[in-house]
Amino acid sequence: MPASRLRIAMLSAHSCPIGSLGAKDTGGMSVYIRELARELGKQGHLVDVYTRVHDPRDGQIYELGQNARLIHLRAGEDKEIHKLAVYSHLPDFACKLENFRKHNNLQYDLIFSHYWLSGWVGKSLQRWWNVPHVMMFHTLGAVKSAIGIGEEEPELRIETERDLAKSCHHIIAATEKEKENLILHYSASPERIGVVPCGVNLELFQPVDKGTAKQQLGFDDNKIILFVGRIDPLKGIDRLIKAIPYLPDTHGLRLVIIGGDEHSQHEIAQLQKLSGDLHIQDSVTFLGLIKHDQLPYFYSAADACVVPSYYESFGLVALESLACGTPVVATDVGDLKSVIRQGETGYVITDNAPHHLAEKIALLLSMPGIDTESALSIRASVSRFSWSNIAEALVRECRLVLANHLVPVP
Repeated sequence: MPASRLRIAMLSAHSCPIGSLGAKDTGGMSVYIRELARELGKQGHLVDVYTRVHDPRDGQIYELGQNARLIHLRAGEDKEIHKLAVYSHLPDFACKLENFRKHNNLQYDLIFSHYWLSGWVGKSLQRWWNVPHVMMFHTLGAVKSAIGIGEEEPELRIETERDLAKSCHHIIAATEKEKENLILHYSASPERIGVVPCGVNLELFQPVDKGTAKQQLGFDDNKIILFVGRIDPLKGIDRLIKAIPYLPDTHGLRLVIIGGDEHSQHEIAQLQKLSGDLHIQDSVTFLGLIKHDQLPYFYSAADACVVPSYYESFGLVALESLACGTPVVATDVGDLKSVIRQGETGYVITDNAPHHLAEKIALLLSMPGIDTESALSIRASVSRFSWSNIAEALVRECRLVLANHLVPVP
């Protein structure tokens, strides 16, 4: 395959990459798709990202950046619906996508599907177009079922993922751990799995002076512990709240929780009740959804960012925090063992037991405040995860897939 530009159809059927981050079905995957599409476009490739219309006000085409656009297709009701309900609309979504492609005389070199619902569509398109289908699962239903926290994963998802792991041309896994899980649970072929980590926008996520950040956000001089993410049992937020009473001085700190939308009110109410039962409700603040470009202020204002999850496909929040110069305490999920430098840029612990979380959070809070030099040193530890590096690694995988796809059968 010559070093020409690639034409990529990216699929994100159930989740809009420009939706509100931290909402029920809009998290790290949306950040990944949006940032990757923009970077691939910047590098000269053509990227069309296809998603469902989630709101009647959605325009059909949004420019994501140079050579990259987001295309909304009507499939089902023009509103947010439960992701499992999207399944029945996938045939319609595939047909609408094909009609759009034909009407606009578009040709693609490959399909890049995100999540199992998009993979179902990608499998249809790979047959229609006779181009390679690259799959990225982001999370695996079989692993979530094995953990047994939160909503039970439907057998439909697990069976579809098993089929896709065998029928697609190539799988992109964000971590070696995910590759192992794909082989273990779905008997995926190791030679058809490429490991490419997630990235971080180093232009957006930069250190801000802590005093300036706190002033901008209206925070006082209390120590700040930060959580960023969807409000979901798998995120282990209850374990983080239970860790607070173990800390030596709960009066001089604040736990700030960012994330959650109208679909998360039941979970938030339970977490608020837990805070009340532990008599720390005055130290816990739920801020709901925050605009993505405001997050660097929150990371910079924090003394520690905590990722107490039971399961992460990678752990983007840790990357964002470290890029802003703020250390992280995280459970051993995703690829955080290779992202966080133990004792230097934070701590990775074996589980999210409250006393384990508290022990490492206390260590970070007891350290002298992060100065500019320290913040820049922490930031430098994740410079290899720039989106330009990630996009280049992904393109190498895609070119290998295309080269193998184009080899004539003897």
